[in-house]
Amino acid sequence: MATEAGRQVDADWWRGAVIYQVYPRSFQDTTGDGIGDIKGITARLPHIASLGVDAIWLSPFFTSPMADMGYDVSDYCNVDPMFGTLADFDEMMEEAHRHGLKVIIDQVISHTSDRHPWFIESRSSRTNPKADWYVWADPKPDGTVPNNWLSIFGGPGWEWDGVRRQYYMHNFLISQPDLNFHNPEVQDALLDTVRFWLDRGVDGFRLDTVNYYFHDKQLRNNPPMVYDAATAGLESDTNPYSMQNHLYDKSQPENIEFLKRLRALLDSYGGRATGGEGGDGPRSLTTPAIYTSGNDKLHMCYTFDLLGPAFSAAYIRRVMSTVHDIVTNGWVCWAFSNHDVVRHVTRFAKSAEERDRVAKLSITLLTVLRGSICLYQGEELGLAEAELAFEDLRDPYGIRFWPAFKGRDGCRTPMPWESGEPHAGFTAGSKTWLPVPQDHAARAVDTQEERDESVLHHYRRALAFRKGHPPLIDGDMTFLDTHGQDLLAFVREKGGEKLLFVFNLTREPQEFRLPERVADCLPVSMPDFPSVLEKGVVKLDALDVFCARV
Repeated sequence: MATEAGRQVDADWWRGAVIYQVYPRSFQDTTGDGIGDIKGITARLPHIASLGVDAIWLSPFFTSPMADMGYDVSDYCNVDPMFGTLADFDEMMEEAHRHGLKVIIDQVISHTSDRHPWFIESRSSRTNPKADWYVWADPKPDGTVPNNWLSIFGGPGWEWDGVRRQYYMHNFLISQPDLNFHNPEVQDALLDTVRFWLDRGVDGFRLDTVNYYFHDKQLRNNPPMVYDAATAGLESDTNPYSMQNHLYDKSQPENIEFLKRLRALLDSYGGRATGGEGGDGPRSLTTPAIYTSGNDKLHMCYTFDLLGPAFSAAYIRRVMSTVHDIVTNGWVCWAFSNHDVVRHVTRFAKSAEERDRVAKLSITLLTVLRGSICLYQGEELGLAEAELAFEDLRDPYGIRFWPAFKGRDGCRTPMPWESGEPHAGFTAGSKTWLPVPQDHAARAVDTQEERDESVLHHYRRALAFRKGHPPLIDGDMTFLDTHGQDLLAFVREKGGEKLLFVFNLTREPQEFRLPERVADCLPVSMPDFPSVLEKGVVKLDALDVFCARV
């Protein structure tokens, strides 16, 4: 029997964990239809485990019309035939556990597909048992929409239904109606779907759009966004959604009590975890702080703060310092890439020649930040964003805003496994749901396995370095003054071990004289970044990092 301390450690496995995101549609196809499946994930688990990660996060695989690539669910308790069966899922999870990997699934409960039985019943009349399960509202006297709320995917956040003669709310596609969380029956039904997967043994949930669950009952209009220092970088010339300050269509105070109900359910199973997607514009860190505080809501929150174009010492320090000040007793999960944003090698690298260097430095930085981290499939190969023609697009978001915004398909193309095989080994079929770029095939797993200096091998070394030093898992983080130099310097500390890091994210060599309190240190060479210290002065090449034991 495990000791109490052992059970506590296991319960906190998520704290400081490294989580590998799998986009099932693009990971590995075993049926030849050009679309990835669950059996393909099972077949490739050895690759994931070889990286040294702690868990996998699966993007949605539930039954769905796939209008939004599975984020429009029509059955929360089944696997879409495109991906396989529940038996396939159970086999995959058992194999993942055998490899020492936890399994986190994407729970999309702020909205459903318009083909979900709940919505079909809800829209049939104003008096049926599920009439109040979605957000319905009467039109204004002139027939226009109830308020000014917008859809992220373009246009009003309301759609007219001729049967009920009312509008229903949708934050995303018209075919993704929002559930009415003010109705306790809706909460109960959704918690039952969570219980279904807990009973199957999943280890946790990534909660999609976790701050979108509740809406303002009074349907008050959102005010315009006022751009200032706090909202710098949120401007968009592409999507008018960013022109509003979303005070009333999301992030409502009622969400707190539901998250407590959800946490209580997970706690009753033990050793399970939740991570919420908490992007909230100017409140991008305030919301995660609230949602992860008190040890009775979310275990951790996934922020968008490192998913933009900024890759500078000043920006990273500002974000991490803000986290230290705001998220005082909560926990944050960081990522540079995911299925919704341009791959970070494309965002950060200024030329194709420096992509490998940027890829290696990025993961090195990510692994030494305070928090848990998420990796997105393919980033361990240094994949850049794919350039796709309009006719190849499948993402409704990109199709809607083309050509100003090219959508999310460029980061969702199939994983390249064998460079010499058709479609880089992703499928034995004649076509793929999205094309495999030639430059991705050249970076396939088998090619990088053969080169010790590859990005793939660096990822393994960087993650091993993180695991080998407890301060990097959940230790304290203290910044050092760089006296105006464009450098990022901080100390991670826990249990008597103290590590100093100095990052140069610029394209010019720099020198940094160590402060007296850390001058008595022993350089530690990080994977692929030898540390150089001469008479108390750190010597840094362009895109470089120094590490020392203090």
